[in-house]
Amino acid sequence: MASTAAQPVVLVTNDDGIDAPGLRFLVDQLVAQGRYRVLVCAPDTDRSGVSHCITWRSPLRCKRVDITGAAAFGVSGNPADCASLGISGKLFDGLVPDLVLSGINIGSNCGFHVVYSGTVAGAREAFIYGFPALAMSYNWVAGKSSVNDLKVAAEVCMPLINAVMVEIKNGTYPKESFLNIDVPTDAGHHKGYKITKQGKFMARIGWEPTAYKKPAVESYQTANVNADTENDMEVDSSSENDLLFKRVIVKKSYDEEEGDDIDYKSLVDGYITVTPLGAHSRAEADAIPYYKACLSRI
Repeated sequence: MASTAAQPVVLVTNDDGIDAPGLRFLVDQLVAQGRYRVLVCAPDTDRSGVSHCITWRSPLRCKRVDITGAAAFGVSGNPADCASLGISGKLFDGLVPDLVLSGINIGSNCGFHVVYSGTVAGAREAFIYGFPALAMSYNWVAGKSSVNDLKVAAEVCMPLINAVMVEIKNGTYPKESFLNIDVPTDAGHHKGYKITKQGKFMARIGWEPTAYKKPAVESYQTANVNADTENDMEVDSSSENDLLFKRVIVKKSYDEEEGDDIDYKSLVDGYITVTPLGAHSRAEADAIPYYKACLSRI
């Protein structure tokens, strides 16, 4: 499935949108290497938190986007759509990638956030179809992080990307998983790469009534829960019978007993976490006997 071109081909997608700084910095780094042919197929607008949603009934609209050193399209679809189209050979005149990169996302994707993440879904979609893939995210902290941190995150991910490509070219890269990479907030002073396991970290979401119909500006990963965004929103007056509810972050939970090799704990400790993931949603092994016994009694 890999390209036969002299240069390895890398496809970049994301969920923050094709104009997002994380994607642009990543593409800049890839182009600057001078060793890759870079393709970009990403959503034309922010599609954060859409998980593995795909577009089925409607055709996708693809518009060429000018990104120096890359062939790029903004697509009216979700991250999984973009990855699927990008690896199909239909968009880039028969060219398919050796490696798919999704990111760099604004906000970490550890623990249960993997389920919601469009960034992870972009990599997962490529993996399902047999393409090596990496999802990459930066642990953005509102009020502390800046756009330049995303540039540093792209820089510190490049050694890992290069190493993976060497393994792919040597035919030694494993096909059983894809990688979910999270870069710590202080990306320039990280403690190194660390293989981790997916934990149970989760920003618990609740609901509150609201009279405003415009969405919050920030995503669920990066939102400052103390910010008052309603002052800039439009009051909804469409119907007195309509009820409006907004999502709010109730708390960020974390099981402290999970161990030192868990993704979120390692991330906040300052490591670049590298978490191998699969596409299956399997139950814990010790749950199987219980359900077998239950079925035997039916």
